[in-house]
This record gives sequence, structure tokens and C-alpha cells, in this order.
Amino acid sequence: MVSTMYVVMAAVFGVLCSLAFDPVNVPFAMLIGVAGFLAVLRTMGEARTRAVAAVGAGFGLGLMVPLIWWMNAVSPGAYVGLVLAQIPFFVLLAVCLRRVMRLPLWPVWGAAIWVGIEFFRSSFPFSGFPWGRLAHTGIDTPFASYVRLIGTPGTSAVMFLAAAAIAYAATGRTPRHLAVAVASVVILLGVGTALPTGIAGKAETKQVALVQGDVPGVFGTWPVGEIFEMHADETERLAARIEAGQHRRPDFVLWPENSTDIDPDQYTDGAGGLSQVSAGLRAPTMDTRIRALSTALDAPILVGGIFNGPTTGTAYNAGVVWDQSGPGERYIKRKVVPYGEYVPFRNVLGGLVPRFDRDIPRDMLGGKKAGVLELAGVKIGDTICWDIAYDGNIRDNINGGAQVLVVQTSNASFTGTSQPQQQWKISRLRAIETGRYVLVPSTNGITGIVDPQGRTIARAATETPAVLSAEIRLANGRTSGVRFGGVIEYALVALGLVGLIIGRRRRKGVE
Repeated sequence: MVSTMYVVMAAVFGVLCSLAFDPVNVPFAMLIGVAGFLAVLRTMGEARTRAVAAVGAGFGLGLMVPLIWWMNAVSPGAYVGLVLAQIPFFVLLAVCLRRVMRLPLWPVWGAAIWVGIEFFRSSFPFSGFPWGRLAHTGIDTPFASYVRLIGTPGTSAVMFLAAAAIAYAATGRTPRHLAVAVASVVILLGVGTALPTGIAGKAETKQVALVQGDVPGVFGTWPVGEIFEMHADETERLAARIEAGQHRRPDFVLWPENSTDIDPDQYTDGAGGLSQVSAGLRAPTMDTRIRALSTALDAPILVGGIFNGPTTGTAYNAGVVWDQSGPGERYIKRKVVPYGEYVPFRNVLGGLVPRFDRDIPRDMLGGKKAGVLELAGVKIGDTICWDIAYDGNIRDNINGGAQVLVVQTSNASFTGTSQPQQQWKISRLRAIETGRYVLVPSTNGITGIVDPQGRTIARAATETPAVLSAEIRLANGRTSGVRFGGVIEYALVALGLVGLIIGRRRRKGVE
């Protein structure tokens, strides 16, 4: 009965953590929820590992079930599968935290454990799931500025320390516990408030335009090629306004992910339903029209599209620089989504779950290179949708010389859910972390522009054709969060492992 009570309490605190994310978006809710979870672990006495694991599972379910409810838009099975895939990490989290809580200065060891679990959860299985990290809830709070100094992993560690201080006060028995906890939280918040944010090394300014062409109805129900027509039409309207002197001419134009869902380079009949092209549209027509648009704009266009792979059963999700002479450099999405963009173990699962072959007829192949592309003399760091949540992608782009970050995305399948807003806040955090403008072209929202302070300076209405235009300043420096974020993460992972070893030895000594 006692262990059941602990599990229920942990689940409640997990739900509280989820309230820090959209659609509820309660500031500091995750901080209080993590503190409650730690307090539960600290009050369990000499509970068996099995009971601690159950508490971890309860906390994980409480957090993940509401957090990624939007996954139901893909399918209920995908939602349940993703939730269940995350639970082992929270079980491991609880067991490891309990072990280091016996050590002096346990909040420091615990912060390392927390970051270590976030690291592994963001890496496995397949490409991992870096969603719902502690640092992600720091946006619009004093903790957000830490990402510029110590990166996303370091910020998670700082926020854990604040949560641990609250738990220390809640489980302490003397005024000293409360005084130490309050002082710790005040200091951490004060430092965050004082830390600078802003552009990392000022360079020249550029005029940019982001095209949101919208989608023709419910996701996946429109004929292939329709979404291209909508983005091309909106770009033509932009060119007409420029010609009439109603709009500033951009140096470059950004289209979203999947703005052309057929390979403009090569048309292949019958490959994954590509023969169902509306209005007799064919690839040469698409290529010709993009070139004409680039000529009319006198600017290159970053086109997001689905491009044929080396076989009829494969494809690439890529961003391609297109100008008057045709396609040029391309970035291939690195972190393709399992059971969303490709089917692991297709030979086995295709027969057991026929909808995999029906809904995902071709496997997207992941790219290997960073998304550093040149547009009108500007080095952009391209990411595609989920890519923005992976720390390594961002560091590789900045280290490769990217002066501005781009997030080509198509959240049309999640229209009406909280997923686009959750992803938008990750993009805002990346702007602070890298000291760069972040440009987000989306098919039907959220399309927007974020400055290096993480502020939204332009945002289009969702589910309607629109163009955003702004003058941005390029950046040519690297923040310490980018420069040392990976080192800090690995150091914390190593520190957590050391803490587990020391904690195990101490427990054996007690026994």
C-alpha cells in the first residue's frame, strides 16, 4: 500500500511537469514537479529497487502521457508505443537517483544523472527522442539565458539543482534546510537574470522572406503536387508585390519542409503513389517554375522537398538551394523519424502491420552532413523539423560557419495539437543558445522569425497562405554554449557514472 502511494504521488508530479509545456504552459511547473519527484524518492526509506523502479515508471507515465498526446495525430498505436519506449529511461532515472542520494552533495550527483538520462533518451533507440527535456521549460524564465553560457545540457543541470534545493527544503526538518534551499534558488535565478543574451558577433544585415503556402485540406488527403502549387502561387504573389514596390526585395527566400512533395529533378511513375500528380503536373514543369520564381525575385529559394532515393523504395527529405540556373547545394535531413518517415525492420513488420507499407511506402534515408548551405552569400544552418531538437545538429551547423539558423518544417499532420508550439519553443531556445536569428518556414504554421534573445519578432497566422519578411543581422561568433556544450554534457555523463560507482560501493559498505 505504501509503495502504491509513492507511485501515485510520482505520477501526479509527472503530470505537474507536463503542465510546463504547451498547451498549458505554466512557468516553473516542471521545476516544482521534479522537486516533488525527488522528495518522493528521498522519503522512501530503504525501499527495494523494484519499488523505486515503479516510482520512476509512474513519474514517466505522468509526464509523457499528456506531453506527447499529439502523437495520436499519427495513430493511437504510435502514441502508445512512443510513451512505452520512454518509460525504461525513467525507471533507470529513479534507480540511479536513489543510489546517488546517499552521497554528500547529492544534488550535484543527481544533476549529472539527470543529464545523463536525457542524453541516452535523446540517442536511443534508433535516433532517440529529445523531447520534454528540463531545459526546454526554461524559455521565458531567467533560466533561459544559461543556454548561451553552458548549452542545453548544462541548463538542464542548473534547473535540476534548483529543483533539488526545493526538495531539500521540503524534506528537511530545520530552518537551516529552508534557508539553504531559498538561497540556492535565489542565486540560480539571479545569475540567470544577469547573464547576457544576444547576437554572437555582429555581421552584415540581410532581408529575408519566409513563404507559408498552407496545405489543401486534411494532411495526406490532397493530390501529390498540390502543396507545391500553393507555395509557388504565394511566392508569385510576393514577386508581384515586389514589382509593384509594395514589398522589399529579399536577399533570399525560404520555403518549408515538404513544400514540394515530388522530386522536381526526376519524375518516376508508380513509385510510392507518385503517379497521382494533380493537373498533369510533371517534374520538368516544377523545375522550370522554381527557376522562373527565382528569376522574378532575383533571389535564390531554399526549397524543401521529398526527393527520390537510390531505389524505388527510398527517398530523401531535403532542403535544396534553387536559383535561376536550377538546383544546387542540398541538405538531407539527418534525424529521420522511425515509424514516421521510415520503418525499422520493415521486412518483418510490413506483413504484421499492413498500414506501415500503406502509409509509409518509402523509407527516408538520413543524411550524414551538417546543414550548412550558402544562400546569396549567406551561410545558413539548415535543420528540418525534428532536427532542431538535437544538440549535435545545432553545434555542427554553427561550427561549420552558419550565420543564421533555419528550421524547415511541416507540422501539417499535427494541426490543432500542441506539437507545433512545443517545437517552436525549442527553436526559440536555440536562438538564445547560438546567438543567432532562427527562421522557421512552415507549410501551415508555425512560421516565424526569432531574434537572438529568443523573442518572436514576426509570426504568421496559422492555416493560411502568408509571407513573413524582415531584416535580420547575421552572426559570425560562437557562444560558449555552442563551443563547450558538448564537453559539458559528456563531463556530466561521466560524473554521473562515477557517482553511481561510489554510491554502489557505499551501499555495500553499509550492508
